[in-house]
Amino acid sequence: MSGFLTTHVLDTARGLPAQGVQITLYRLTGGAREEIARLVTNDDGRTDSPILPQAEFATGQYELVFAAGDYLRATGQAGAAPLFLDDIPVRFGINDADSHYHVPLLLSPYGFSTYRGS
Repeated sequence: MSGFLTTHVLDTARGLPAQGVQITLYRLTGGAREEIARLVTNDDGRTDSPILPQAEFATGQYELVFAAGDYLRATGQAGAAPLFLDDIPVRFGINDADSHYHVPLLLSPYGFSTYRGS
């Protein structure tokens, strides 16, 4: 098995990498949701290591939760409470145990997008 999972968070409102975003990874099995990793983005908006490294990589259903609200508050972009965006969950499947899955987040206070990157 040689696959792994990475991410990258970009603040599209500021045109900068989003530093300090907490990211939690869950494995979804049936109705269960198991936390398997928790990392924070560095000054390049990436984590210092893969979220799901090769040794732990497996096919299945996953969920990344980006703590966008905490980041937006810390950067003065939050606006009035309640925030339009707070925790952002992204659910996705891994069906190829030998591939690199890259799930980036493009973030602004009022919108986000994601895709399978490379």
